Amino acid sequence: MTSTLTLADLAGLDLGEHTATYDDTAAILYALSVGARSTQLDLVYERDLRTLPTYGCALGLWAVEASGRLGAYDPKRSLHASQRLVVHKPLPATGSITMTGRLANVYDKGKASLVEVEVSSEYFDAFYGIFLPGTGGWGGDRGPSSAAGETPELATVTSFETSPDHAALYRLTGDRHPIHIDPEVAGANGFDRPILHGLCTLGSRRWRSPHTSALIPRICASCPRALPRPCCPVTPSTSPPR
Repeated sequence: MTSTLTLADLAGLDLGEHTATYDDTAAILYALSVGARSTQLDLVYERDLRTLPTYGCALGLWAVEASGRLGAYDPKRSLHASQRLVVHKPLPATGSITMTGRLANVYDKGKASLVEVEVSSEYFDAFYGIFLPGTGGWGGDRGPSSAAGETPELATVTSFETSPDHAALYRLTGDRHPIHIDPEVAGANGFDRPILHGLCTLGSRRWRSPHTSALIPRICASCPRALPRPCCPVTPSTSPPR
């Protein structure tokens, strides 16, 4: 059955409630997929396991997928453009987390559209910006925008190497968008090959950074804390495009 929903209909739409259940295997897999080492026992050993706070972004993806299933746009031609995470309290090593989701805003950017998805739970709030190339011009609100040529000041800069197989591993944490594994889908979106997940770079950046790696034990143990990220598609084992 063909959906009659349009992009203009999505703003404010309630996506309902979802409960995600995970075990220590899932928490360890997530840590390994963002680069945790076998010597970091609190992240990879179930005895005294702590779940990285950025795993909340992976748990909240159900709402992004639910948005794509509404039929107002083609999820295969969507890009994860921005992400923000606000942590309220530590994620358990294992357990079930009940979340609610909504489509907070839909903006008409002229040649593209931007869908803002919000997920809330007692543990975290996650905010996803989904960019839809070629879908603009439908007469909606353009939304906030930065000044032309404005470049945000970087607080820290961190470099780390990924492997050509990194995206294939990270997608096992729940983000099965084909742009990260299927060369044809990646090509249709303007990339030479499948790209690494933005959420993977977020998770890797958060514990690898000299500034934030020391904070991970405290972020896991005391909250709230906001974790934003800059946005840029990354191809495994290469530098981000400029």
